[in-house]
Amino acid sequence: MAELLTAAQMRAIETAAMASGEVSGLELMERAGAGVVAAIMQEWPELEAAAQRALVLCGPGNNGGDGFVIARLLAERDWEVEVCLYGDADRLPPDARANCERWCEIGEVLPLEPDLEPSSSGAALVVDALFGTGLTRPIRGLGLTLLDLAEPRGQGGRGGATPRIVAVDLPSGLCSDSGRVLRDADFVGLPDRLEAAAARADLTVTFHTRKLGHVLAEGPELCGKVVVAPIGLDARRARPARRERAEEVTGPGALGKAGGGHKYSHGHALVLSGGFGRTGAARLAARAALRVGAGLVTLGAPGAAQMEIAAQITALMLRRVEEAEDLTALLGDARLNALCLGPGLGQDRARDLVPVALEAGRAVLLDADALSAFAGDPDELFDMLHEGCVLTPHGGEFARLFPDLAEQLAARPESGPAFSRVDAAREAARQAGCTVLIKGPDTVIAAPDGRASVHAAVGARSAPWLATAGAGDVLAGLIAGLMARGLSPFQAACSGAWLHVEAALAFGPGLIAEDLPEALPGVLRGLVG
Repeated sequence: MAELLTAAQMRAIETAAMASGEVSGLELMERAGAGVVAAIMQEWPELEAAAQRALVLCGPGNNGGDGFVIARLLAERDWEVEVCLYGDADRLPPDARANCERWCEIGEVLPLEPDLEPSSSGAALVVDALFGTGLTRPIRGLGLTLLDLAEPRGQGGRGGATPRIVAVDLPSGLCSDSGRVLRDADFVGLPDRLEAAAARADLTVTFHTRKLGHVLAEGPELCGKVVVAPIGLDARRARPARRERAEEVTGPGALGKAGGGHKYSHGHALVLSGGFGRTGAARLAARAALRVGAGLVTLGAPGAAQMEIAAQITALMLRRVEEAEDLTALLGDARLNALCLGPGLGQDRARDLVPVALEAGRAVLLDADALSAFAGDPDELFDMLHEGCVLTPHGGEFARLFPDLAEQLAARPESGPAFSRVDAAREAARQAGCTVLIKGPDTVIAAPDGRASVHAAVGARSAPWLATAGAGDVLAGLIAGLMARGLSPFQAACSGAWLHVEAALAFGPGLIAEDLPEALPGVLRGLVG
């Protein structure tokens, strides 16, 4: 897990470090600028080989101060550097003003004109140091500049090459806490391309650790590749409390099986199926639970569906579960320690069986129909849930269960304090009293105690072929299987999300849902090999 910070949390860490006397603001700015230059040269070695031309766009705050450091360090490498400032140099914060003055000893500062198009500057590199993590409202007066930075570049650079764009901390115009673009109301109603109100970077260099905006919503698309440059801050200083902390899922945790056990020591998962012609989703979930290491997996199906299922399974077991009484009897076996309800279950069947499953007090995953069945009265569901549960809604299901939170998510970020998918997941987990996983490329997992994690399937981990029928059913089975193995609901959800994408990456394009469980052995082999 890697920590993800809000803008306020990052400011608190910097403020604490400066208050302690261990570092000054000027030293932090110098380290930040040096980190950006080092990242540029590592990303594009050809720029290291020969001096080039750079355009550095500086803003009116400390992000602009970082830009002045970057300009000076590039000039020291014999680069031809042009610096443009948005705002008044006399009104810069003290540290930024000091670095502006240092730059003025070797070069001039030009005003950033509203009609500047950076791609036409002939620069090989454009540095966006306009606005970073502290931005909370739309940028005004830089419409053409931001549009040019946001659109694909087809000219500029030496010999007509496309300039590379580097963002300092965050592309300007992006909300650091929600990953959403802060759009100026003046853009509303204009053609789509004119609604761009944030820059788009090829490389974003941030400091100390990633921020939520790098992995949520529009952030990954606008940030390009994100590199973290250390600036010497103590990771323990002013660290957010556990309930306020968010982390990025970067691996599956410990999943190896201990030696000397038997099948029941690795758990027994029960996946409940729908009726005839509706068993595919449950079979996908059950197969995933078995592949991820549950010792046994049983499918519970109505009598009319048993022949259909029996003809297509081997290692999975099958039991008849027609009504609530059948499920109650089956759960008399205490070895059934994790249940999965929802995939293909049918809403009427879900309303009958979900209360029984929850009353049994086992680990329970609820997905799809098991959630939609209670959309008319979510409090009825919440009253039955317990801490051993995981809810895995997609956006539509989330909106039906948590309409108030969905409304806050839909509000524009510039209309008030940023409300991110992490905030929504945390509050949903608090209301439901259990772990909530909101599906999406930026999957967010939250526990009722406030812990939150983001699994961003972006960049090198982007797997667009996961947008296929049945992929969510496999995710449900993975999480249920991991809970059967003894992982906590939160751990199982985080690990399941990571394995889901890893299996998709292992298979590649052309993936269908049936391929995901079969790709898991190779993924798991790589973890223990």
